[in-house]
Amino acid sequence: MSNKPLQILLAGIGINLTIGILYAWGVFTVPLAEALNVDAADVKAPYKIAVFTFATCLLIAGILQDKIGPKKVTMLGVTLVGVGLIASGYTTTLAELEFTFGGIVGAGIGFAYACISPSAMKWWPKGKKGLVSGLTAGGFGLASVYLAPLSTSLIENYGIYDTFKILGAGLLAIAIPLASMLVAPPAGYVADASEAKAAASSDDINLTWQQMLKTRQFYQLWVMFMVSAAAGIMLIGSIGNISKSIGLTSEQIAFSVVLLAIFNTGGRVVGGLISDKIGRVNTLALVFMLQAANMAFFTTITTQMPLMAAIAIGAMSYGALLSVFPTITADNYGLKTYGTNFGILYSSWGVSGFFGGFLATVAGSTNNTYFAFAALLVAVTVIAFFTKPVDKAAVLAKEEGKLKAAKA
Repeated sequence: MSNKPLQILLAGIGINLTIGILYAWGVFTVPLAEALNVDAADVKAPYKIAVFTFATCLLIAGILQDKIGPKKVTMLGVTLVGVGLIASGYTTTLAELEFTFGGIVGAGIGFAYACISPSAMKWWPKGKKGLVSGLTAGGFGLASVYLAPLSTSLIENYGIYDTFKILGAGLLAIAIPLASMLVAPPAGYVADASEAKAAASSDDINLTWQQMLKTRQFYQLWVMFMVSAAAGIMLIGSIGNISKSIGLTSEQIAFSVVLLAIFNTGGRVVGGLISDKIGRVNTLALVFMLQAANMAFFTTITTQMPLMAAIAIGAMSYGALLSVFPTITADNYGLKTYGTNFGILYSSWGVSGFFGGFLATVAGSTNNTYFAFAALLVAVTVIAFFTKPVDKAAVLAKEEGKLKAAKA
């Protein structure tokens, strides 16, 4: 048992390293456009569908893993990713690729990703849950660092279709054994002996999703996550256009993509670690302020070095969101019901892309969009300072009081 927490953590990181193929999609666009005889812009469709399916299935997977445990759901997820990639190697039309990659691979990523963080966090003491969440999320963000060059090499030597088949087969061989290791702690397990006396305290109370929706903190977190994620996605999506506008070479643009991946991953780990030290809400407020300042800074960029600095800050800030929000969900509503509860909160991430596009349309120009996001990030910083921890015992007591009153 002494090594079990570390085994679960390493297995989770390993799985996320195999399924993080979404971040490497840019490598596939040109070869796929040539193979399918379509415009490169059209090849974005499978990616967009995969992102939507991923966010949707994350909620479904959260509900399932709360009921049947993480092993079966994760094994289903990695199997779908592997099979979907192999099937993508046999597609001949864009519609088929939308189904195999957008549907099957996207669903598999959602099923697997939903189980990694809660599986690991349940084995570790409360004071390390932020770091654990950051490390597991970091594996997903770091995947593109090796998947992009690996896929590029495979495409050059074997072609796009065989590359999908090789990646799918390799993923199945690696991820299925790792997924079989994910198990929930036994009944009565306490991660730290010093926490044993607190096992029956408020920290051990779990709230259902219905009870979660009755707390104002959920809506505060939802708005904060939506705005901050939209800002991060908008910034990441605009890097290519900014790079071209200031005259960067293809090698410099490629370097910016690697830099983005590294700092995105680092932000997940560092964000989780800092949140263990100074608190989740304080960490979020710090991240929002950095994002706001960075948005204003982006309007002044005309050369490479300032762009690299802005990418580093933006990527690290965005990465931190993906470790702190899962952890604060577990803190506020419990780990037993975490899968379902975070799946619902994660809907804010799914909405963030649409919100960012809407804001850009309303703002009218890129600089106006940056300033609008800066103002919104200042606003959610204020919300963060008014977001208090959920008193789970009080929520249950209030609910019991209402039931007694109804019966009377």
